[in-house]
Amino acid sequence: MAGKLRTLLADGLQNLVANLGTPRDKAAHSQYTLPMLTEAEAENAYRGSWLPRKIIDIPALDAARNWRGWNAESDEVSKLEAEEKRLGVQQKLLLAHIRARLYGGAALYIGTGQANPAEALKPESIGKLGIRHLNVLTKRVLQAGETDRNPESPTYGMPSVYKLNAGTGQIDIHPSRLVILHGANLPDMESAANTATGGWGDSVLTAVMDAIKNADATSANIASLVFEAKVDVIRIPDFMRMLSDPTYEAQMLKRLQLAAMAKGINGTLILDKEEEYDQKSQEFGSLRDILMAFMQLVSGAADIPVTRLLGQAPGGLNASGESDIRNYYDRIRAIQELTITPAMGVLDDCLIRSALGSRPPEVHYNWRSLWQTTEKERADIGKVTADTIKVIDDTGLIPDDVMTKIAQNMLTEAGVAPGLEAAMDDYLSEEERSRVAPISSESSDEPLSKD
Repeated sequence: MAGKLRTLLADGLQNLVANLGTPRDKAAHSQYTLPMLTEAEAENAYRGSWLPRKIIDIPALDAARNWRGWNAESDEVSKLEAEEKRLGVQQKLLLAHIRARLYGGAALYIGTGQANPAEALKPESIGKLGIRHLNVLTKRVLQAGETDRNPESPTYGMPSVYKLNAGTGQIDIHPSRLVILHGANLPDMESAANTATGGWGDSVLTAVMDAIKNADATSANIASLVFEAKVDVIRIPDFMRMLSDPTYEAQMLKRLQLAAMAKGINGTLILDKEEEYDQKSQEFGSLRDILMAFMQLVSGAADIPVTRLLGQAPGGLNASGESDIRNYYDRIRAIQELTITPAMGVLDDCLIRSALGSRPPEVHYNWRSLWQTTEKERADIGKVTADTIKVIDDTGLIPDDVMTKIAQNMLTEAGVAPGLEAAMDDYLSEEERSRVAPISSESSDEPLSKD
């Protein structure tokens, strides 16, 4: 018992001396509070400062700019791309994503012309050109209704209906008719603290606004220091005592103006013998490092590399920034696959039917890569692919016809030979036509016409 008491006493004295865990410890009472960012403040920041605008726009733009590639027959791909262009899917998804990140939520409404939008949208009911339009709705006009509490429902915990504030009143919209996008997801949509969001998320700026303000304030203060880069100091005997005389004050101002003019013209400053002149200059060498430290904090808070956020090459010896960009592109791919693709599930099903008139099960799409390979990288990929094909073919374990198809797929997927698939289809079609001999009248078993 005495040993335990001695340990507790020693520990307490050490904490007391170190000011750890005591009222004198400045960090003892630190706590997190919910930051409040209104829609008006978020919009003002987006419109008035370049950092918030880039934090909102860059991930949304990168998630949509290379878009997606359809895997289907060539004529089907053309129809699908034409339907996407007619509806403006790419542009409207980008706009909805930007507004979701800024305000905390947005949605795309799938307009089919059906009478009652409160009913569930059934993709199998969509025919050719069945989607009439897509509209972008923000959480300002679209509020979540009652939450689905049925544990057997696949949409448990999600709103069972959304209410649109129209000019003539509210319109109930079934969630299946919406592509729902959230800004920053809340930890628990059902908690009392999150009911004010109306079934949506937070603005992406909510958690990073302090870092943005610190960076903007640092930049503004550095800009103000530029005006104080050089300050002239003139010491005049009995200046304050003589300044009480209005005549002296006027003469002094005129004299300083003439002195500054003379210095500006020929660099000569004329002073009284008893007066002193000095010049103070500010040092700006370390200010860039301070500003970049704040910018790096903003970059980390926004999860956007500095090279992408500021649009500049990374500093340092042998620094390329390639790993940072690759990690960032992996994050964008995760957003595409884990957020955008599930949200667009019903829309894509309806889109395929609206473009083709049916839903072939083999039709699907892949998000195009954001990483652009160089000419040298493409050449290296082509060489490695060709060597691999040769090694497999030399084994003789695979029949020639199968090997031809394998080689075609490998070269096509590697992007080594653009147009190879179409060229092979044309070649095979021509070969099949040449194998079919024309039927002549001499070889026919049918009797010739007497006419």
